[in-house]
This record gives sequence, structure tokens and C-alpha cells, in this order.
Amino acid sequence: MERAAGSAEAPHEAAPLLPRPPAPSSGPCSARCALALLAHGALLVAYALRAALSIAIVAITGSSPPSGDRSAPGPRPPQGVIFPAQYTLWAKWAPPLERSRLMNIADAGCTFGTFSALLVAGIICQSLGWPLVFYIFGGVGCAWCLCWFLLVYEDPASHPWISAGEREYIVSSLAHQGSSHGRSLPLGAMAKSLPLWAIAIACFCTDWLFYMLLTSMPTFMSNVLHFDLREWLWDQWCCSLRAPGCVASCQGSESASFPALQNGLLSSLPYIGNGLGHILAGLLADFLLARRVLGTAAVRKLFSALGMLLPSVFLVVVPYIGSSSTAAVVLLTLVLTIISMTGAGININHIDIAPRYAGFLLGVTNTFGIIAGIIAPTAVGLLVSQDLQAGWRNAFFVAAALNVFGLIFYVAFGSGTVQGWAREEPAAP
Repeated sequence: MERAAGSAEAPHEAAPLLPRPPAPSSGPCSARCALALLAHGALLVAYALRAALSIAIVAITGSSPPSGDRSAPGPRPPQGVIFPAQYTLWAKWAPPLERSRLMNIADAGCTFGTFSALLVAGIICQSLGWPLVFYIFGGVGCAWCLCWFLLVYEDPASHPWISAGEREYIVSSLAHQGSSHGRSLPLGAMAKSLPLWAIAIACFCTDWLFYMLLTSMPTFMSNVLHFDLREWLWDQWCCSLRAPGCVASCQGSESASFPALQNGLLSSLPYIGNGLGHILAGLLADFLLARRVLGTAAVRKLFSALGMLLPSVFLVVVPYIGSSSTAAVVLLTLVLTIISMTGAGININHIDIAPRYAGFLLGVTNTFGIIAGIIAPTAVGLLVSQDLQAGWRNAFFVAAALNVFGLIFYVAFGSGTVQGWAREEPAAP
């Protein structure tokens, strides 16, 4: 039977995570930090390829897409194999006291990859031609794959260059979590696990807010604030590429002097904030754990609270800011920055409760998040179709209320210890 965070598990969560001598150097020369940088680069390249393709399409077609598809380049949903694979890897490489920073440094590659592509791809298209976008970004991706295959190993025991001290430290710190993935999954126990449901529900609620902002905020700014952010961003990129259908509207444009750099930076501000927020949250979470200020469960719940509650507050404020589009952009950037705090909360909690199944569990909870991403824009459309002003206000209130509910459920039932069903070796089918 699963227990809530305030039950008998609590003393174990408050106990020292690693009652051993100080860890070997965790600087850039350590194997685990090198893995974090390689994983960061892998995600950076993956997301840069996606964003670069969006920009190159403008140069290929020579005009903007149809009016129903005028969206600025942005992040795409995780397409299914990258993150579960990395979580499976981290379950064998990340010591408990370094888990937050190592994994968040890697995850920050997503937003920095999008940011890099927004800045660079437009310049390449303008200066060298759109075919070079595919050659350059594709070549970088191939080179990085080669580095990944040559430098990344499944676990510390199979790494040929890791020091003996670091290998012993990682292996001993993870000894409590049991062996690697068994031959079958304890699906029944997983379905009855309240800590797992706490993560899944929190992911659903957080992604509802995130994808609602990503897809609906530009429409809100256009219809309510009369500032079409998506069209403005698209036109700026169109001008930077000198697409034939847009040149006339770019004449005399002040931004045309340094279009690719200036406008790419403007459209990328939320991504910069999100990437930096991931890294800072990871560092702070590990600091609190290492100094024994808080236990694992408390740290995960604290950062989940910051990443879910504060954006909800900002979201409730949006309908009352009047006609200030500047304030709306500031709030959007703040929300996307602060929501990254959940990277040191619910996102990493998969490995805390079931490290041997972390990749599978991430796939499950990410499915909940994607479902929220599908439902949220539809719900916003239904609410807004009834009454413009009241509809948007209700849409923001619904997203905020969902996040508060998800946070309460997670605080009540979330855990920071390895669950019993994740310790036992599953029986052979």
C-alpha cells in the first residue's frame, strides 16, 4: 500500500541521502559532468534542427505560410525517444546529491538549441542561402552523433576513462536503488502508486498552462490587446530573409538594419529565461540537498510549488493589465522562466521514486502532458467563442486553478524515496 509524504516514509526522506565521504571532483573533467554537457549538446542540436527547419521554410517558399498557420518558430513537443532514453541513462549516472544540476544542465539544451537556431538560421539563409541551413545544421547533428556514440557509455562500470574514485562514488551512491531494468514491468503496482499519480497529475496541470501560453497567448494579444505577436514575429523573420513577398513591407523598417540578430533576440527572450532558469534551479536544489537544509521530497515539492504557483499568479493578473502589450510580453517571459523551476521538482522526481523504471515512467507522465497540450487550446477556443473578454479571463483562471489543484495533490502524495515496487525484482512472465 502506498503512503503519503507525511507517513512512515518521511523519516527516511529527512535522513542524509549519502552518508559517505565527500564526492570526488564534480568539475568539467569528471565523467558525469562530461555526460551532462554531452546530453546538453544532444538536446541543443535536436531542438536547433527543429527550429532551423521552421525558419528555412520561409526562405524556400519565398513568402509566409497561409494566414491560418502564421506562427513564429517555437519549441515542438518532445517527439518520444530522447527524454526517456536520457532518463534511463541518468538513473545509472546521477548521484542523488547531484541529480538536479546534472539533469537540468542537460535539459537546458532544449531552450538554448531553439534560441541558437532563431539567431543563426536567419543569418545563414540571408548570407549564404537556404540550402546551407540543411548542410550546416545537418552536419553538426551528424558530428554530434559520432561524438555521442564514441564518448557516452551505458554506466560507470563500462566507462574506460572514468577514475576509480568517481566510479566507486557513483556506484555506491546508487546501490540502494536496486539493479537495472527487470524483465517485466510492475504495471499493477505502478497504477496504484500515489506518488506516481502525483507526478502524472502535476505534469498534466503544468503542461496545460505551458501549452496554453505557447499556443494561445499570441491570439490573446492580438484579439484583446490588439498586438499580433505571431504576425509581428513572422514578418520580422520574413524581412530578415528578404523573402520576395515581404520586401515591400520592410522598406524603411528600422529593424531591417540588423534584422536577423535583433528580431531573433526579441523572439528568443522567453527561451533564454527558461534555459537559465533550468540551470539555476538545478544548482539551488542540489545545494539545499547537500547542505541538508531539506530532504528530497521537500526539495521536489518546493521547486514544483515555485514553478506552478507563481506562473498561475502571473496568469491571473494578465486580464487586468489593460492594453499594455509590453506588460504581457514581460509576464510571458517571467512565466516561461519560472515554470522551469519544475525541472528540479516533478521532472526529476521520476528517478527519485523509481530509478530503474525512470525512462518508462517519463514516457507515461509525458503522455499526460501531451494530452493536456491537445485539450488546452481547444478549451480556450470554446471559452473565448462565447464571450471574448470573459472567455479569456475564464481560460486563464482555469489554467491557474488546475495548477493549484495539481500542486496540492503533488504536495499531499508526492514522495522522495524509492518505492517498494521499484526495489523488488519483477517476476518473469
